[in-house]
Amino acid sequence: MLAAAEAAMDLAASDDAERERNRARLYAPPVGGGGAVRGRGGRPAARGMAMADVQTLMAQLAAEDSQHARGRNPSR
Repeated sequence: MLAAAEAAMDLAASDDAERERNRARLYAPPVGGGGAVRGRGGRPAARGMAMADVQTLMAQLAAEDSQHARGRNPSR
């Protein structure tokens, strides 16, 4: 997709300098938005649920799955 975008931008450019500016903008890293927060070792910092929350959610899912497998629907 980048090649197609680059080709379209090259066709619209009026000179070589504008083509270079367009190419630099196209391949530049994203600006703003905070980016990925880095943790130790330069890896992205962990995000998401705590392990205890995951285990609670999995237990609820297993209980609901068991009820559905037995033919009972707890939402009725």
